[in-house]
Amino acid sequence: MNIASLELLNFRNYEKQSLTFDPGTNLLWGDNAQGKTNVLEALYLCGTTRSHRGAKDRDMIRLGAEEGHIRMTVLRNGIPDRIDMHLRRSKAKGIAVNGQPIRRAADLFGLTAMVFFSPEDLNMIKNGPVERRRFIDRELSQLNRIYLSDLTRYQKCLQQRNHLLREMSFRQDRENELEVWDEQLILCGEKVIDGRQAFIEELQDIVRDCHRHLTGGRETIDLIYEPSCAAGQMKEGLRKSLASDRKLQTTQVGPHRDDMAVMINGMDARLFGSQGQQRTAALSLKLSEIALVRKNRRETPVLLLDDVLSELDESRQDYLLDGIRETQTFITCTGIDEITRSHFRIDKSFHIRSGGIE
Repeated sequence: MNIASLELLNFRNYEKQSLTFDPGTNLLWGDNAQGKTNVLEALYLCGTTRSHRGAKDRDMIRLGAEEGHIRMTVLRNGIPDRIDMHLRRSKAKGIAVNGQPIRRAADLFGLTAMVFFSPEDLNMIKNGPVERRRFIDRELSQLNRIYLSDLTRYQKCLQQRNHLLREMSFRQDRENELEVWDEQLILCGEKVIDGRQAFIEELQDIVRDCHRHLTGGRETIDLIYEPSCAAGQMKEGLRKSLASDRKLQTTQVGPHRDDMAVMINGMDARLFGSQGQQRTAALSLKLSEIALVRKNRRETPVLLLDDVLSELDESRQDYLLDGIRETQTFITCTGIDEITRSHFRIDKSFHIRSGGIE
């Protein structure tokens, strides 16, 4: 698959913009804060319904406008599909595929596959568990429609349970509702736990191979899933934490508290890895995403590289280059010289200045 075109209307700093892309490597260059990352965000949003930044819909609408629109055309085996996204400040976003409205993000499943790589991803090992959970959920949601549905339901149940815990602090009559939400939370949560466990086991062999090549065989990497509570034990975990949950007015047990340990030569990279080891491990994880999509969906994902090259040394740049051949790639950077030094072949370039694109 590849992305053929993108149209923006009142999205971020773009009033109106239309772009057509090459199926190879597309370069978006310009000074900082001009709108390069906004283009990648629009692509990822249209493909997954979510901002890679975690931004809310209203925050992506151009200042002074009430609504924003994105239209993306995707080619699969030469056949076009059009994805339309309508952002509104006070309502949920509207999504349509080939003119037909869809209600759930899962209905986009199979149309696109994207891997987003930003400098923040290089810090996912040393940062908190939120970054590692986001890595797992991003990839799994593109590979498994059922997981995406389970995760979405879990997040909605969690939101409702937390709201109820806050309400219970001054409305004791609502206490009997907690059991209902606990049942739903456990049902969805245990499915999420099972999905993450299977994903990390499948990812293990792929990331080991990537890491071995990146380090010249000097290091081994292992991934260990660290669930907040094991599948089958959520009910007991919620029961034990109830008093504390009521006091803090938030749910402390469940997949939203999971983590993943990354072990380098048997040592926990989160605690004992050098910065170089942590960044190499993160690069191995991101490259393994591409291999995993190829394996499971028998197609190559679109790769979005947001100002990553400047963060990598020459050997890691070369390895990244080898890993994305025959992949439609979008690269942002501040100058063309940076790309020339990196030996990337550029098929089409876009110069971005103050919300304008040449």
